[in-house]
Amino acid sequence: MNFINTLSQSDRDTLRAVVKKVHMQHHPKDFVTNYEADKLIEALGPEVAAGMIKAGKDRDILNW
Repeated sequence: MNFINTLSQSDRDTLRAVVKKVHMQHHPKDFVTNYEADKLIEALGPEVAAGMIKAGKDRDILNW
């Protein structure tokens, strides 16, 4: 089971926004999908994801 499935929807949305805006900013627009973001989040792991959730919420990344 993926750890991403244990996250709440709001945490998942925050993580996806962080990944798309920070880690995928130089990728082609058709590559920047939720599926690709989820793959990167899974590769980073739960410890890094927890820090990214906190940073995303602290900086209110969903309202950028």
